[in-house]
Amino acid sequence: MSNLSAQLIAQLRCPVTGSTLVQHGDTLRSTGTGANGETYSYDIVEGIPVMLATEATTIPAQSLG
Repeated sequence: MSNLSAQLIAQLRCPVTGSTLVQHGDTLRSTGTGANGETYSYDIVEGIPVMLATEATTIPAQSLG
């Protein structure tokens, strides 16, 4: 698991929602939601967050239970 520094995570924003991010294992997850309540997840590859909207995984609102 890649642990990113708190200082780095504090500077990053979701490119889709503009919200802050939280780390969940080897991904960063948006704290804000899209138009349909979905959130977005971004992979961390070899310690580098892939912060491209086109590479995001969409997490539907009903999956957030």
